[in-house]
Amino acid sequence: MKSITVYHYDAFSVEPNKGNPAGVVLNSEDLTDDEMQEIAKKIGFNETAFPLVSDCADLQIRYFTPGHEVELCGHATMATMYAMKINGHLEDKKDFKIETKAGILPVSINTYDEKIYITMNQAIPKFEKFEGSKVDLAQSIGIDEHDLEMKYPIVYGSTGAWTLLVPVKDLETCKKMKPQNKLFPEILKERPRASVHPFCFETYDKHLDMHARHFSSPYSGTTEDAVTGTASGVMGAYYAQYIKNMAEETFELVIEQGQEIEKNGKVIVHVEKQDKQYDIKITGNAVYVKKIEVEI
Repeated sequence: MKSITVYHYDAFSVEPNKGNPAGVVLNSEDLTDDEMQEIAKKIGFNETAFPLVSDCADLQIRYFTPGHEVELCGHATMATMYAMKINGHLEDKKDFKIETKAGILPVSINTYDEKIYITMNQAIPKFEKFEGSKVDLAQSIGIDEHDLEMKYPIVYGSTGAWTLLVPVKDLETCKKMKPQNKLFPEILKERPRASVHPFCFETYDKHLDMHARHFSSPYSGTTEDAVTGTASGVMGAYYAQYIKNMAEETFELVIEQGQEIEKNGKVIVHVEKQDKQYDIKITGNAVYVKKIEVEI
């Protein structure tokens, strides 16, 4: 048995125990894949991150849910970069390249009003059509088909992790959702391992742009993600593709999430269209909560 220190950070918040919790293991080099998975399972957060030395970037980050490894995680990236910054691992450097299983992605760290903000590029957005039953989909998250916003399509989207983007009518719809995650793989026939990400344009904070919830794939071992970086990023691409129908231009959205489970936080999404391609970045911050010792 050996003892591993896991640092608990909350991402997309500056207030502890809000936003999205992530575990960060700062001394990961000697851990095996199985040990990383065991640590993530014992911690139980939606993701635990393991920063490592990279041969092709400034560092590598691997991300594990309690159930399996994932290619990319926005909130765990925020937590990892913040943890490394405040613990003196990054010196005064501001711009980085991180190696992930979704590709090598730029990340920058800036300070405004004494708060640290991390901006990360995401993978090139991809969309695929959802061909399944809208009735079954709605019922699997505890709503009715008439609660769906039919003006916009239900599609799978990814900027590093696949999720099903589900437009719904309003906050009341979001409030009453109760997911039955175990039903998702049968309904999401095209991508049975995807998560489900309902969203609407009514917000708790009237100054923000979109509200969302995020229900995990049952394979991940968790039920709901409090504030989701990769899904927020692909929401920005969805907005550009299906709602704004943008030409060559740049815009920002601020997306809120987590209010229904008292873990509210927000993500700034930057969207730029270049040569018929969307460039997606997200910005957020993080806050230290506590240390957790895990025996493996």
